Amino acid sequence: MIQYIVNWYKEKFSDPHVVSLSLIILVLFLVIFFFGNLLMPVIVATVLAFLLEKPVQSVANMGLSRSKSVMIVMLIFVTVCMVLILGVLPVLWQQTSTLISEVPNMLSKGNEFLLTLPERYPELIQGEQIVSIIESIKAKLLEWGELILAGSLNSISNIVALLIYLILVPLMVFFFLKDKEDMLNNAKTFLPKESRLTRQVGSEMYLQIHNYIRGKVIEILIIGLASTIAFVALDLRYAVLLGALVGLSVLVPYVGAAIVTVPVVLVGLFQWGLSAEFGYVMLAYGIIQVIDGNILVPLLFSEAVNLHPVAIIIAVIIFGGLWGFWGVFFAIPLATLVKAVVNAWPESREVEAV
Repeated sequence: MIQYIVNWYKEKFSDPHVVSLSLIILVLFLVIFFFGNLLMPVIVATVLAFLLEKPVQSVANMGLSRSKSVMIVMLIFVTVCMVLILGVLPVLWQQTSTLISEVPNMLSKGNEFLLTLPERYPELIQGEQIVSIIESIKAKLLEWGELILAGSLNSISNIVALLIYLILVPLMVFFFLKDKEDMLNNAKTFLPKESRLTRQVGSEMYLQIHNYIRGKVIEILIIGLASTIAFVALDLRYAVLLGALVGLSVLVPYVGAAIVTVPVVLVGLFQWGLSAEFGYVMLAYGIIQVIDGNILVPLLFSEAVNLHPVAIIIAVIIFGGLWGFWGVFFAIPLATLVKAVVNAWPESREVEAV
């Protein structure tokens, strides 16, 4: 057994380039794992810099300097963000507050409906089962209420953190874009000499992550806007809130669509019941999901993400458990990174053999 492990180690890590790549990945993982919360503004700024790099290049191609291009793009970006914050967030807050205030009424109607099921289907459903289900729902709602209360008690610290984000993140994005080349050159000086595989994997992942972030943001905007327009046109209550939830659901492949279906179905049922209007909402929602999965995703991501659905779900579970929201957001690029590293090892051995 020991000899097998020794042979495996020699086979996998005989190339110093592989050792360098492994150490760099290990160090980055440990830094993010232990200091991820402290570095969160830096991570957010890096994501936004990735997103704005293409517009900066487009403006620079018009003949402007890099600094002026960054200033123009940042001015447009900050203006758009302020419009969204002042225009959309109040609507989302109002609809969320209204929905929360109507939860007791919805629960009452739901209890009445559930209690009628044993009378309608006595062969299939017993009264004791319905009572057990109702008690379970009440217990779960009580647990969620305690979590919401705990979150509200921390709202002051969250507001302070948000204000820090609003100041620090735009500044870091500006300097990340303005001094991009200098920062990359300085980072390269810290790499070991045996870093051929590191540079190879790094270049591939830079392109992968850039395309993924840009495509994911475009997908969120399109699906969220299309869902909101459809819900408003069909006169569904809380249309903006539900549309935003549907847009954000694309962050978690497969699982997100299944989760966000629950509030859409519940709001539609409580508003119309099993009627033609409810069917129209479900039809529109289904069409949007089909367009997203069969047209938007292949168009935006093409062959950039060539991973099996099971691998994607496992990546979401693992990286989401490690790093929360950002782990979910970067689950696919991180899974692609793992795949790229695994594929690079046999290539390195073949090069050495030649």
